[in-house]
Amino acid sequence: MNNEGDLLQEDSRDEDNETEGSRMRKLRRTRKKVTKSHISSTAIEEMDMPNSKDDTGDSTQIPKVPQVSSRMKHIKQEMAKNHLQFVRFEATDLHGVSRSKSIPAHFFQEKVAQGVLMPRGYLESIPNPKGGSDVDHLRATCFHSDIVLRPELSTFRALPWAARTARVICEPVTVTGEPVRTSPRHLARRQLRRLRGAGFSLLSAFLYDFCLFGLPEAMHPKTVSFPAPLLLGDHHQPFLQELVVGLDGAGATVESFSSSTRPGQVELCLRPAFGIGAADNAFTLRAGVQEVARKHNYITSFFVETGLCNSGILSHSLWDVGGKNNLFCTGTGTCTSTCTSTRTEPTQLLSTTGRRWLAGLLQHSAALSCLLAPAGSCRKRYSKERQDPKDRVPATWGYNDNSCAFNVKCHGERGARVENNLGSATANPYLVLAATVAAGLDGLQGSGDALPGPEGDSPGLGPAPPPPRIPLKLEDALAALEEDACLPTGPRRHVHSVFCGHEET
Repeated sequence: MNNEGDLLQEDSRDEDNETEGSRMRKLRRTRKKVTKSHISSTAIEEMDMPNSKDDTGDSTQIPKVPQVSSRMKHIKQEMAKNHLQFVRFEATDLHGVSRSKSIPAHFFQEKVAQGVLMPRGYLESIPNPKGGSDVDHLRATCFHSDIVLRPELSTFRALPWAARTARVICEPVTVTGEPVRTSPRHLARRQLRRLRGAGFSLLSAFLYDFCLFGLPEAMHPKTVSFPAPLLLGDHHQPFLQELVVGLDGAGATVESFSSSTRPGQVELCLRPAFGIGAADNAFTLRAGVQEVARKHNYITSFFVETGLCNSGILSHSLWDVGGKNNLFCTGTGTCTSTCTSTRTEPTQLLSTTGRRWLAGLLQHSAALSCLLAPAGSCRKRYSKERQDPKDRVPATWGYNDNSCAFNVKCHGERGARVENNLGSATANPYLVLAATVAAGLDGLQGSGDALPGPEGDSPGLGPAPPPPRIPLKLEDALAALEEDACLPTGPRRHVHSVFCGHEET
């Protein structure tokens, strides 16, 4: 069967001898042939997805056949150039871990049209319910059913750290073509679509800490790994350099990297991206770190070890839909001059839009903390500097203060932005993005912009609400998430599935 490029070439051979009507009839026949080549309508919808300033990741119109052909032509050229032999169809599970199926490259076009089947349980791995006899039959059937990985072709990249292998990020759909409601990426795109409908776009980036452990040459059951001591020494430079260069080739550009506060801890800061691209980049980083480390005989962990905090910070700002103006700035364009003034009150560094957004984050901080710090060990850092640890701690914010839950920064060429410091490196980046947008949108829809100042007052903004409090126990955070009507239903059910053993129907 000819591909669409061959068909279009056949139609153009005698173009000079054809009338306008003949050419139009030929084009219609060509489109019918392409449609018959197993490119389904749902696949076409995802084939030409933008990956920069489109906050939704959704196309409002089905791309035309030439657009589909152009995307596939580019991918085929990439396969030939890099001698690619395998393609991974990757999706995130509830924990943010990559789950994939690989196919031989010559089956790629066929699998783009048909999708790749995967057991739903691979993406919804949850503890087995106690007492098998109590499992609801419908839920068990749903959990053990197949789903289809539908690729987003704009995310196709050759993997520099995997020989002759490429990957494409997918979203799962049911066998009948409906979105899987527990898909973290689907939830994030849904919230970004709401944000875009309100007239905003999101520019954001993740900053991650992870731990690097060295291994001896010989492994046996009693082997104990140890932290790599000097991460920026000459001995460790090959790993870091290959990681940073490889991530850039895979589409996740690293702006900076360094050793962090503890031996064996590395900090990576990704370059900001609009829309779903920021979470896609974080997803790429999390998988890439693991694979490159193994090549250099290291083991890496994003998990929060005892006494060691691995952060997963989301730095973000609101822009207009065209991505031209930062709407957190108090003036037009950039707000460098305003932000660098030492006489400016911290609350005045943000525009009304920025203050309302921040108010939404503060209001929902208790529920947010459940999604952003989804393990008991993650939450210990909330009270690590308190002399009198209690069950709850106040949600704080400040200007250029990294110890606060929400840190407002205005220095730098991108203008004002808010760092959400509640997150740990174990959190799923798509859920972090979805929950942050949902909470911020709720703040934008509110009528007030009064914020407690860094010292608990509210200078010049009227009476401020009492500072919200973040529970330290995961059980209390789960209760706060369940009671929060703002955050998406999907993330609430996700967390209960993961930590309570409940299944999504």
